[in-house]
Amino acid sequence: MSDPGGPPVDAVIAAQNAGHGEGHDYDKGSPHLRHTALRTMVESRLEALVADSLARTGRCRVLEVGAGHGTFTRCLLEAGASITVTEASSASAAELRQTFGDRIEVIYDETGEGILSSGREWDLAVMTAVLHHIPDYLTFLDRLCGLIASGGGVFAVADPLYYPRLPALVHRADRGAYLAWRVFQGEFKRGIATRIRRLRGVYDESEPSDLVEYHVVRDGVDELAIRDLLAPRFADFDLFTYWASQAPLFQRLGARTSMCTDFGFAATGLVRD
Repeated sequence: MSDPGGPPVDAVIAAQNAGHGEGHDYDKGSPHLRHTALRTMVESRLEALVADSLARTGRCRVLEVGAGHGTFTRCLLEAGASITVTEASSASAAELRQTFGDRIEVIYDETGEGILSSGREWDLAVMTAVLHHIPDYLTFLDRLCGLIASGGGVFAVADPLYYPRLPALVHRADRGAYLAWRVFQGEFKRGIATRIRRLRGVYDESEPSDLVEYHVVRDGVDELAIRDLLAPRFADFDLFTYWASQAPLFQRLGARTSMCTDFGFAATGLVRD
């Protein structure tokens, strides 16, 4: 669950920056980028959220936290949103500036949380595969709501469901698919050593792999705690779950079952006191 007593923020941010340096391939390990069906699902939801805001207020000011190289930035832009993106990776921020120029505002947010103190306002906050990188994601979301205009929304997707609530079969299938995928990445030996360390409950703050995918390697992200935090503040809270796996074969197989490994949510209609 959310970890307010986790490692120093600067250690996590340093690992994030190093792990997403120049030339980093976001697509390879990201099912929501790699697989057409998942990417289309995310794009469809984003397009609908932007369209709703445009119909309601005539504008859609989007804050995209952790935009990577801009796969969904492009979708939001084409849907008619005006966009501010933040990136804790200096290399990714530079890539976004080069790709989109002055069509979007790019903020290199070194701590990942500087934007929360900006005092600015947006109609929609978007995060794809972001919350599992943040040790105390509940506090982050709580503060993020302070940047959302009345009637606005928060959207997040591509985070792992809370492992302690997953059926054992689903969790084993998920971990098995991941380890099989690692075999073909030439990292099996490292993956096994890392897995043994994690089964023992040992996390090394000097190991980037233990900090970058922070909650992926711990207990996942507590989707019900997020619902309990946000649902009372918004007119509607839609929590959705689905299967996601890096390898195309395992994605096709898992998607044909009822198993779910990841989740997203759309909180819309923020109610100001």
